[in-house]
Amino acid sequence: MKVKLLVAQMYVRICSLIIVAFFSTNLLATEGMYIPALLESIEDEMRLMGLKLSAEDIYSVNQSSLKDAIAQFGGGCTSELISSQGLLLTNHHCGYSQIQSHSSVENNLLKEGFWAQSLKDELPNPGLTATFIVRMEDVTEALIKGITDDLAPSRRKELLEANRKSLIDAAVDGTAHEAFIRPFNYGNSYFMIVTKTYRDVRLVGAPPSAIGKYGGDTDNWMWPRHTGDFSIFRIYADENNQPAAYSESNRPYEPERHLHISLDGVEEGDFTMVYGFPGSTQQYITAEAVDYIVNESNPMRIEFRETSLGVIDAAMQSSEEIHIQYAAKQSRISNAYKKWIGQNQGLIELNALDKRWELQRGYRKMAEIRQNQNYVHAIDTLGALEQQIKDYRKAREVFIEYYFYGPEVYSFAKNFEPLIEDYAQLEQDGKLDEAIEKLRQASEAHFKNYHLPTDKDIFANLTKLYLDHMPVELTPEIFVEYASKNNWNGMQMADNLYNATAFARLEDVSKLLDKPSARAFEKLAKDPAYVIANAMYDGYIRLVRPTYESLQQEIDASMKVYMQGLMEIFPNRNYWPDANSTLRLTYGKVEGSSPIDGIAYKYYTTAEGILQKYNTGLEDYDLPEKLRVLLENRAYKQYAHHTGELMVCFTGSNHTTGGNSGSPALNASGHLVGLNFDRSWESTMSDIYFAPERCRNIMVDIRYILWVIDVYAGAERLINEMTLVKGVGQEQPEREPLQELEKGAKQG
Repeated sequence: MKVKLLVAQMYVRICSLIIVAFFSTNLLATEGMYIPALLESIEDEMRLMGLKLSAEDIYSVNQSSLKDAIAQFGGGCTSELISSQGLLLTNHHCGYSQIQSHSSVENNLLKEGFWAQSLKDELPNPGLTATFIVRMEDVTEALIKGITDDLAPSRRKELLEANRKSLIDAAVDGTAHEAFIRPFNYGNSYFMIVTKTYRDVRLVGAPPSAIGKYGGDTDNWMWPRHTGDFSIFRIYADENNQPAAYSESNRPYEPERHLHISLDGVEEGDFTMVYGFPGSTQQYITAEAVDYIVNESNPMRIEFRETSLGVIDAAMQSSEEIHIQYAAKQSRISNAYKKWIGQNQGLIELNALDKRWELQRGYRKMAEIRQNQNYVHAIDTLGALEQQIKDYRKAREVFIEYYFYGPEVYSFAKNFEPLIEDYAQLEQDGKLDEAIEKLRQASEAHFKNYHLPTDKDIFANLTKLYLDHMPVELTPEIFVEYASKNNWNGMQMADNLYNATAFARLEDVSKLLDKPSARAFEKLAKDPAYVIANAMYDGYIRLVRPTYESLQQEIDASMKVYMQGLMEIFPNRNYWPDANSTLRLTYGKVEGSSPIDGIAYKYYTTAEGILQKYNTGLEDYDLPEKLRVLLENRAYKQYAHHTGELMVCFTGSNHTTGGNSGSPALNASGHLVGLNFDRSWESTMSDIYFAPERCRNIMVDIRYILWVIDVYAGAERLINEMTLVKGVGQEQPEREPLQELEKGAKQG
């Protein structure tokens, strides 16, 4: 008996060492994306690393705090307020689609840049929003009130929904706020997030792409980096400083808090924190799930994106007009493409899959020693469920890559469904004219950025991939029949479809909308693009989504138990919840890295590197003449580092992911020192596996941003709005309201 006990104790120790090795990042305190409302739990650790603020300074519901200067930009990026007049800073790539929408061959803002000379010149962006967090509140107990293990699933769902609605209604009653509830740690806790959204956000300034996208796809996800990835917007509000739809009478928003900007820069080892809205991580998924990502999902998605980019890149090089039309689309497609390549490379090089298997074996054995059958059952169930969901997960991903990132003719045709299916009802309800006008505006916007031959080539090339990768039993029959009639030849299918469809040419669509009739739209129901778009979309809804969502719910339920087991069996681990597009704070230090044998990267780059890359003659490193001359003359003004160099970018050990684009990089005093925009290629696996010696986030030095605004663009009026800090306690005095500054300038 004593021998068995000794063996068990030894196994526990061995497993504990395995877990420590797997979760070793916790020892360096740089891994994790922390809920701001819970920062008190790590405040001491942050202070040991150099933080000079309190948790209350960073997040508070009782007083103004740093959180009040952080906004989710357009639902997918982060931005921050940098003036008392609503000036909003984010990445160039986050504002790229807005910059592109205002561009034309005659007025190419992507190429030339844009700097509004006054408030009246700032450009509106329909649909663009900036959302602030009012508060985050743990509502776990209130949400699951009355729910017991013996409840039927339907009754459980009913009670959860009733509790959810009650909590949200109480939170927003009598306010202009909105609220939602998100699960954390797979439902082991729930937080309610109350928000306030501004809907009049205007473009103020953007450097030319030769600065904002310097290095292009060549440098994307790479270090060293020399990209001035920033753009500037402004939030407008009504006369009461409240959210309002766009109106000429709106005025610049006056925030409770805006960030002060440091002119001191950073040194190696300095404390940094990144505050923003990271999108999604998968730190706790099982080995089976990691195996699928590495060996099936990523290779398939890379193939789709690589094929699209081959078509789009060639088309963009053929004319300036096509380049403008596809600039934002190309950027959106290529970003994930290169990330997935780096992610797979990192996961394979660091043996992440083997380590995940090792973790699970240790977890299972220790659960058996503890005789906890729930925990044993959870890991076994997850393994079985991952096999069951595989085809449905793959079908979902293939559908997304083909339908949403492939030929645009599909999604455009689908927009006409209300008129095709419900023409008579819309006419009877008096809503026909409104529906037609809405489609007319959507059509004009669509065709402004559409090139038929390019879309046709994408269709021809991706259709073959769709048929190759989509599980046969989940492929819509109509699509199979159409492919069979065209000898399974993508180009033949494309020729026949694009010749026959009305949705590939603006003139055809305009004729329909200018002279609408029930018969004309009834005829459209047989249009091949509409038929196939419907078949694929409806096929996904009918054949894939129900089973996928059902299995995913089972996986989440088992993951909840698995997470409980991990937290109980290995309690010393800091179990920060996976990113889910909610406000988070991550902290680390300014530091370089050595991710590859024989290479040691410095933590910073300088303007000298911009000129060195320019001299290679590569297209991605082209420069505006004015920028080149200024840099050659070292016209740095007050924005130079104390070494005399103009710092451009720097790296840190902050744990970031998609959605952190545009997030502020803050120093120990909470001053803005940089703008997060990327990770190194060696870091892209950090969504699944974080390696502290390897993972680095990339930030633009705020002084380079100020230099571009001031010296290159001559937009001193924007600098005059900001609160600049030089040394501790040496803040510049508050500026006059922007309207008064402009009024004075006009009078002068």
